Amino acid sequence: MGIIISLLNHKGGVGKTTSAINIGAGLTELGKKVLLVDLDPQANLTLSLGIPRQKATIYENIKGEAEVSPFTVRPGLDVVTSSLDLSGAEMEMINEAGREYILKELFEPVSEQYDYVIIDCPPSLGLLTLNALTCSRQVFIPLQTEFLALQGLAKIKQVIDKVKFRLNKDIEIGGVIPTMYDGRKVLNRDVVDTILKYFGEKVFKTYIRDNVALAEAPAQRMDIFAYSPKSVGAEDYLNLCREILDRTSTLRPVAENAGFAQ
Repeated sequence: MGIIISLLNHKGGVGKTTSAINIGAGLTELGKKVLLVDLDPQANLTLSLGIPRQKATIYENIKGEAEVSPFTVRPGLDVVTSSLDLSGAEMEMINEAGREYILKELFEPVSEQYDYVIIDCPPSLGLLTLNALTCSRQVFIPLQTEFLALQGLAKIKQVIDKVKFRLNKDIEIGGVIPTMYDGRKVLNRDVVDTILKYFGEKVFKTYIRDNVALAEAPAQRMDIFAYSPKSVGAEDYLNLCREILDRTSTLRPVAENAGFAQ
């Protein structure tokens, strides 16, 4: 069974979707089979890879109207797409019994076909995000190296701790990914120092440097390795993926009994 990893930050614009796409593509470059899950109603991951509207998206999967049927972007990289319809899912799920476990039930059988399942969470801490955390083994936190991006880190950790206590005893923070980093800027260096003090060894050694190619790739409906394989962005994400492989090599997936009685 594949390792399920959620990328989470409730602040927008920190490189979360960019990281989800390029971690997925980078792991594929390193020989792994990866499923990307677009759990954001804005569907930025789906749009960034140029995937046409699918008959069955994650919304229909959550509603129980269709089975999970990933779209193949290229060999080894599949995507469960999203759509704006997902924006109403939380209200529709609220009265469902076992509502926190809907994604877990969906992806337990599917994850057996992959080495990694990467979930791009919405920029919120609502029920969709709670579902992602309940089925995930690790959480990666992409963090823009700017002052405002530091705000809310304590809240993210608090939510993860509550999920660990109540819903998924196996979940842990797998790493913090510094993004949009420019070593020439004192502010960027100071923010990284603050992150290191707070998270210590959880911070990945690879910092994703500010790189125009990473912003251009989605406009061309490509990941960074397809768009500009020799760019700084491709180099950074490939190095990050090597770190991820090293960190997750001894992990086991979330246990079937990882949840706790309510």
